[in-house]
Amino acid sequence: MDTKLTLKLNQEVIEKAKAYASTRKMSLSRIVEAYLQSLTSNEIEEEFEISAFVKSIATGNKIPLDIDEKEYADALLEKYK
Repeated sequence: MDTKLTLKLNQEVIEKAKAYASTRKMSLSRIVEAYLQSLTSNEIEEEFEISAFVKSIATGNKIPLDIDEKEYADALLEKYK
């Protein structure tokens, strides 16, 4: 069952996130849901990989444009285990 959720976010983050979702032909709601699922589950989401950009939205951290997303994801997993 789907339930509505209202979030208060920085306008710039919202615009960037919508553009990101659009380029991947996904809804922003689906991306947020998958991200929250990845935070609350020990199982790996295999439907699609969450990029470093999307992960950075939650933390507010800026990430370098030339970052290796796999390396960044591995570092985050190690940090928050």
